[in-house]
Parts: sequence; structure tokens; C-alpha cells
Amino acid sequence: MAMTRVKRPVLADLDLSIGKRTRLHRLLYTFGPANGTLLLLPIDQGLEHGPRDFFPNPPSKDPGFQLRLAKEGNFSGIVYQIGIAEKYMNKYAGAVPLVLKLNGKTEIPPDKAPISPCIATVEDAVRLGADAVGYTLYVGSTLQAEDFVQFRKVREDADRYGMPIIVWAYPRGEAIEAKGGRDSLYAVDYAARVACELGADIVKVNVPKAFSEKDAAAPKPYNTLQPSREEAVRMVVESAGRTLLLFSGGEMQGEGDVIGKARVAMENGATGLIFGRNIWQRPFDEALKLSQEISDMMKEYGA
Repeated sequence: MAMTRVKRPVLADLDLSIGKRTRLHRLLYTFGPANGTLLLLPIDQGLEHGPRDFFPNPPSKDPGFQLRLAKEGNFSGIVYQIGIAEKYMNKYAGAVPLVLKLNGKTEIPPDKAPISPCIATVEDAVRLGADAVGYTLYVGSTLQAEDFVQFRKVREDADRYGMPIIVWAYPRGEAIEAKGGRDSLYAVDYAARVACELGADIVKVNVPKAFSEKDAAAPKPYNTLQPSREEAVRMVVESAGRTLLLFSGGEMQGEGDVIGKARVAMENGATGLIFGRNIWQRPFDEALKLSQEISDMMKEYGA
């Protein structure tokens, strides 16, 4: 496939309110790499997956572990659910920017028709001094219409308060699985575009997996495309348009794999990265070293 290089959108390109622009400037140019890129540390897995994710590194069950890592590891911000933010952010207020997740669910019910109900508000985010809010949107779920309506209310509140919205755009549900699966290029590319269309300021997606055995089930022309990983990343960045795009790190991998994945994302137009378990499932010193290496690498891609 012949692909042109994608120009990464920057804050100056975006038509935003003063409040959104101010908060995004702090995230992009004051904390973390501070060069227009964004490096977030999410710790919402305790709700989404339960305590099992902390077993590889028991000290990580304490949210203070991630807060210390976010500050010393040069992250742009940390992602918390409301209960954790209220109980643990006080000591780090003003020192580590907060992204407050507004919705969430457990992994206990079947995932055939997922939806993530709101458990916090944009007003909560303002009260807690957050610089952005996060919203998980399940693209393709049979409950998608209800999800869209819920998101519209969040978007309206965020516009009123000048609060940037980061959408976790997750392809999910039986229809997605029947058309190539949640990590297919078709699914991830579509999810990035949906977030842009619905009014996200930033969208977070997984890096699409190429050459899956499920690719043949995707709609045309995705079922015949054979892009490289770099080309697939560029396609998704293009589909997000002027919505800043973050790629996820996913489950823990070897240090070389993490750095390599991060570099591919940044070289091909991503605004930044959101690495959670890939970082904090390691002992603190190891996690800190890897965080600093990623942050240093991202300084090559400023804008």
C-alpha cells in the first residue's frame, strides 16, 4: 500500500475554548515530555479487571505506587476513577495532572452487549482539579445508541466547563467479533473515526493487529488489505483527523517490545501514548527506568 506521511495535529490546529486550550496546554507542554506529546499512566484496571492485575507486582495495588511513578517517571498525567482520585490525589495535587474517568464497569458480566455507565461527572472533575476527563465508548455494542446518548451529555457538560474529553474508543460486542474482531484494522480504524465524529478532543485506541486470521471477515476493502504495522497506524491516525490520538500499551511486554511499539506509534503520527500495565506491573526501579526511556524517546517527536 502506498501511504503518505501523516502530519500530527497540534494544539494550535484545534478550535477550542479557552478552558480546554488551557488544560490541554498543561498536559501537552508543561508536564511529561512537555513538547506537544502526551504520556499518560492509567490506573483504572482495579475496577475494570479487579485485583488480579496487581498480582504480578503486589506493591502496585497501592495507588500511591503509580502516583510516585507518574511524578518521577515524567508522565503528563495519571488516570483515576473518582474514588481513587478523592482518596489519593491530595498529596500530589498540582504536581501530577489528573485525568478523571467518568464511566466504568467490572469484567464480571458477559461482554456480549457492553456499556460503561457514568459513575462521576464533569463537575467532579472540576472540583478535583482535573485537566481532562475520560470516557469509555464501546463502538459496535448493541447498546451503542444508549452509549451515544450518555456521551452526548458528558460532551455538553465538558463544553460548558472547558474540560477536554479523552475517549477510550473500544470496539466491542458480537457484531465486532463477527467482522474481524476488536483489534482488527477495520474495528480500530472505525472506532477512531467514531470518536472524532462524536466530538472527542483526544481518542485512545489499541494498535491494530495486522494479518489476523479473522481479517477475511471484515467488510470490504479491509478484508483484502495487507498493511504493515506502520501503515495501519497511519491509517488510524488519519481517520481520527484533528482529534489527537493516543495508542495503548496493553498487557506487559518485554522492554524492547514496549519501546519499539512506542516508537512506531510516534513516528507515524500519534500524539502520544497511554501505558499502564506495561509499566506498573514491574518493580518500581524497573518501571521508573522504562518510563524515563519512553519519555526521553518522545522528546524526539515534539511539535
